[in-house]
Amino acid sequence: MRSVRRLAAVAATILALTVLVPSVAAVAPHSGDLYLTKDCSTEPYAGAAGDYCTFTSTFDAITSGSKIYYSSAADFGTGILSSDVVIVVGRGTTATGHCTLDLSTGAGYCSILKGTGGLAGFHASVAVSWLGGADYAWTGTYGYH
Repeated sequence: MRSVRRLAAVAATILALTVLVPSVAAVAPHSGDLYLTKDCSTEPYAGAAGDYCTFTSTFDAITSGSKIYYSSAADFGTGILSSDVVIVVGRGTTATGHCTLDLSTGAGYCSILKGTGGLAGFHASVAVSWLGGADYAWTGTYGYH
C-alpha cells in the first residue's frame, strides 16, 4: 500500500513537471546574434518623416516583409539621420527604438528598446552598414527581458 502511494506521488510530480516546463520555457529570457537586411529601394523612402523600408530576414521575430518607419526626416544639410523608429511586424507586434545614420557612409547604429505583442520585452543593439544600392545590413545582438 505504501509503495502504491509513493508511486502515485511520483506520477503526480512527473505530470505536474510535464505541464509546467513548457510554460516556463516559453517565458524564459533568451538572446543571441541578430542579422537583418533592410531594403529601401521599393518603398517610398526618400528621407521624409513617416517613410519606411522593408526587412528581409531569417530571424523568426522580425520576419521578411516587416517594415521600419522613421518618425524624423533625414537632415541632408548635416548628412545625418537621427530618428525614433517603429518596426511593424504585424497587427499588434511592434518594436520601438532610435537609429542614427551617417548618410555619406551609410554607417550607423540602432538601439531597439522595447516591443509589443510577439516582440514584448524585445531589445536589440545593432550596427548599420551600407551593402550597396538601397540595402543596409543590421548586425548585432538581441534579447528579451
